[in-house]
Amino acid sequence: MSRTRMSLVAALALVAGTSGTALLTSPAGAAAASVPCTVDYKVQNQWDTGFTTAVTVTNNGAAKSSWSLKWSFAGNQQITNGWNAKVSQSGTAVTAGNESYNGALATGGSVSFGFNGSYSGTNAVPATFTLDGVTCNVDDGGTGGGTGGGTGGGGGGTTDGRADNPYVGAKVYVNPEWSAKAAAEPGGSRISNQPTAVWLDRIAAINGVSGGMGLRDHLDEALKQKGSGDLVVQLVIYDLPGRDCAALASNGELGPNDLDKYKSQYIDPIASIISDPKYAGLRIATVIEPDSLPNLVTNAGGTPTTTDACVTMKSNGNYEKGVSYALDKLGAIANVYNYIDAGHHGWLGWDSNLGPAVQEFAKVATTNGASVNDVAGFIVNTANYSPVKEPNFKVTDTVNGQTIRQSKWVDWNQYVDEQSFALGLRDKLVAAGFNSGLGMLIDTSRDGWGGSARPAGPGPTTSVDDYVNGSRVDRRIHAGNWCNQSGAGLGERPTAAPAAGIDAYVWVKPPGESDGSSTAVSNDEGKGFDRMCDPTYGGNARNGNNPTGALANAPLAGHWFSAQFQQLMQNAYPPLP
Repeated sequence: MSRTRMSLVAALALVAGTSGTALLTSPAGAAAASVPCTVDYKVQNQWDTGFTTAVTVTNNGAAKSSWSLKWSFAGNQQITNGWNAKVSQSGTAVTAGNESYNGALATGGSVSFGFNGSYSGTNAVPATFTLDGVTCNVDDGGTGGGTGGGTGGGGGGTTDGRADNPYVGAKVYVNPEWSAKAAAEPGGSRISNQPTAVWLDRIAAINGVSGGMGLRDHLDEALKQKGSGDLVVQLVIYDLPGRDCAALASNGELGPNDLDKYKSQYIDPIASIISDPKYAGLRIATVIEPDSLPNLVTNAGGTPTTTDACVTMKSNGNYEKGVSYALDKLGAIANVYNYIDAGHHGWLGWDSNLGPAVQEFAKVATTNGASVNDVAGFIVNTANYSPVKEPNFKVTDTVNGQTIRQSKWVDWNQYVDEQSFALGLRDKLVAAGFNSGLGMLIDTSRDGWGGSARPAGPGPTTSVDDYVNGSRVDRRIHAGNWCNQSGAGLGERPTAAPAAGIDAYVWVKPPGESDGSSTAVSNDEGKGFDRMCDPTYGGNARNGNNPTGALANAPLAGHWFSAQFQQLMQNAYPPLP
């Protein structure tokens, strides 16, 4: 069962205080099977004249192809706008009906939507909800009652027993296979004890490739590293049908229509292993399908970067169905924390991309069995090179009265670094109905940009381009360059809760593992040759037709690249001892 279903197995009585925080009391008994439907009505934010609410509906009755939820306000609340449902109001009576994309509601399935409203006086929580005429939150022998919801207090746990931030107070798993490769490099022992993620990038990786460690091996080793405290294991879920439709270097083994195979031969076996009771004491953070949903937003039609492969994956819906399935299946395991990949600021930072991206994320998290409660947070900058912070300039800076956003580097983006992007995205996700406790991760494994080329301060104010180019620590030729970047360095070491709203800085991409081969290499891993990894290539629409900035002599994606590892250590920021 998903988090929502776990937290709503009984009818819950709720009182909403003036802060908008939902306070829970939970009567004993009332098995979920005897409740035809449950409604989690969560006041996420409340101020003097308005409020934001997230609603999750779980259907325990027969499967539905469409649905309509109704309630009445006790006061003068007026809904001003909503998302992921068609919300209308007449007097105090409210009706929320499905959108075209989330009408299907399976038995045991959940759907989430949200709205903003205004009020004066008190903002009482509605007492009764009906789903298609059937009263929710009432068991066969019960007498009704309010609704459930909670924000999980700071520093404690959520209503379903998960930690607010799994990284706080916990060690993080050190992958012995990566650690051994790092330690074997000259100077590598300085970082070989750092935690990195385990990439499950093909079905064979579940049991181990070529005699290497499989998932159970990693989890067994994690138990040894855990000791008596808490420990986070980071797993990258990365094998969607038609994977990485815009980047040949990281294409996968499954064809565009292999959704059933993805479910039964990939996600289901992973879920089966993780749910083994012996691993219940581990905190398992999953990174869900890097690049997949951002590709649907920017590369699947109507843009210069569109690819036929991405058009196919958008039209067949298998990225969305696959991600929803992974969220639902893994989110049902009590010690799993799902983090959805959200690209990076140089991909989605423009309003024209970020708005549609938030809609796409919300759609996937509220359809095909998934719920926003299956989402612990989002991750940005996975396997990318964008700095956490640009210390020498801000997006609001001006030069001689001109905004630096019009510089060629910034190119009218709303963000110039990953931390500001992560927090801005987080605000928009919460407003779109995701839980207010949403946490963000930033992959800092290769975004340090230290060394002799790092600017010591702001650039000259002779023009916006001179100022930005002289200020930026990101020394890439173009922010769209992503493959084995020359000049890159290790970034911030993995750190829990470095800032409000950020769960952790993490090393998801293991330093030293290639992004893709710089020339065509025959292989049985389904990985193609992407010209963005070729240092001689002049670029395309995704990088403004600029040189790629890629290192030469690179091996296949995921294979060890010693020259890159040495460069990353040399240019680390903060510097290595």
